[in-house]
Amino acid sequence: MQNYKIWECQVCAWIYDEAKGCPEEGIAPGTRWQDIPEDWTCPECGVGKHDFEMVAISESVTEPAGKAPKGQDSQDCIEYRVWECQVCAWVYDESKGWPEEGIAPGTRWQDIPSDWACPECGVDKSDFEMLEIKKVVIPANKDVSRSEPQIAAQPITAVGAGIEVVSSVDSTRLPIIVIGSGLAGYNLIKEIRQLDTVTPIYLYTADDGAFYSKPQLSTGFAKSMTAAQLVNKTAEEMALQYDIETHIFTQITAIHSDDNCIELASGGRQCYSNLVLATGASAIPAPIKGSGLSHVYSVNDLQDYNRFRTVALSKKPIAEIVSGKPKVLIIGAGLIGCEYANDLLSAGFEVDIVDTMGHLLASLIPDVAAKAVEVALGKAGARFHFNNRIETLEPSGNGVIATLTNGHTVYADMVLSAIGVRPNLTLAETAGLETDRGIVTNRQLQTSVANIYAIGDCAQVESHLLFYIQPLMIQAKALAKTLTGTATEVQYPVMPVIIKTTLHPVVVSPVARDGNGQLLPGQWQIDLASDTGVRAVYRHGNRVLGYALTGDQVTAKADLSPLCPDVLE
Repeated sequence: MQNYKIWECQVCAWIYDEAKGCPEEGIAPGTRWQDIPEDWTCPECGVGKHDFEMVAISESVTEPAGKAPKGQDSQDCIEYRVWECQVCAWVYDESKGWPEEGIAPGTRWQDIPSDWACPECGVDKSDFEMLEIKKVVIPANKDVSRSEPQIAAQPITAVGAGIEVVSSVDSTRLPIIVIGSGLAGYNLIKEIRQLDTVTPIYLYTADDGAFYSKPQLSTGFAKSMTAAQLVNKTAEEMALQYDIETHIFTQITAIHSDDNCIELASGGRQCYSNLVLATGASAIPAPIKGSGLSHVYSVNDLQDYNRFRTVALSKKPIAEIVSGKPKVLIIGAGLIGCEYANDLLSAGFEVDIVDTMGHLLASLIPDVAAKAVEVALGKAGARFHFNNRIETLEPSGNGVIATLTNGHTVYADMVLSAIGVRPNLTLAETAGLETDRGIVTNRQLQTSVANIYAIGDCAQVESHLLFYIQPLMIQAKALAKTLTGTATEVQYPVMPVIIKTTLHPVVVSPVARDGNGQLLPGQWQIDLASDTGVRAVYRHGNRVLGYALTGDQVTAKADLSPLCPDVLE
């Protein structure tokens, strides 16, 4: 008998099952978690191994050796692990592997390269958790890398399934209150519960509190995923799993820091031992004039996605009759705009992109690298309108006509605004907390007021305001330690950003900027440029300060990242 573990990514719920490995990335079945390289990343969302948790363990039963009956092969019953990305819930099943990325069936989680990233959202292996362990039947003398194992008759259930959960929470203590149920809020709660199962945790959220992967909002169209399908767990399921008290559809109107309590819109109050603001960021409204603004959408949460997808699909049949394909005009060619363009093009939409800059991803990559992405998106049907903005937007038939600053007009069935997000600061400002571009915190995520902390997209940590997954995960781990008695500062290593443009992949290690928002001294150097990819490196003398990789050059991340400086040491 052998024991195998199942690990689950805490960001996207992707699963690594030691029994199955991750063949798509060369991790063979049976590979132990500890044997997976430390720089391996979640294939679904890209976080590292440290963001995984073991969620199940079981014994593997092997049939006794010996001659099989005539006409029948002997069979082994092998255990494989299923791993789940904690960001986007992409699942890696060791028995199936991930052939799309060269990981053969049967590859163990620990055998997947450490720099592997979640294919769904780009985080690394550390943000996966083992979800379950299952038995599969492997016929004797059969190459598991070439076959699909059969699930045994008696599957092994994940740890905790069917067992009544007894709360260990001490209700006489004042709770830790978390405001916000996004990835920041929920991942903080997960980390706290790993360290402390006694302190009460109250979660307040203005929406339904569903746990879902925000990175999947910009990949759902091509996969024909509804908003409901993007939900990993309901608020009720999360409350039961982490033993918390959850208040959905609840607005917080004030923070009374002198009394250590919050005030609810209903008029009630709740005191806290520590308060954490995980209020996130909201889409910046597009500055457009005209009477066609009802056709403008932004997608920043699950409800936005549901609204936009419903309208887009309802327009599709008519658009296909009139012009062949439905047309979407995207405002903004940054990270969000490019990912949505890629997703919509892959789902059969026509896309026009308007941006005030001279090329896409202008704040992240040089023009040579941008051109490679533009060519790929262009071949899929995208049209670009750079150095332009929309002056007016007027209704026209079933859609709108946009007039650009250069005088050209663009027809679209609907408009998607993707010009960026801005931290939600209202609650912090009314409470008298220091704010700048975000809620100002020190490295322990402490705000200017005692016992109040900030995390995620709303938190500005020593001038760093980062709207990415990896900083959020690092913050959650550090703050959980601080809130449970071990003061811990946030440290940001090199954090490559994976831009989910599958038509032409992009990986960026952003170059730091000074207090005025300007890039640090240096220049972009193009080390390689071809039809299949670009490798651009930002250097100051011999120092590497950042890089931009596209197409087949994204694998250079493993070589270049160690040369870059940490974001926040």
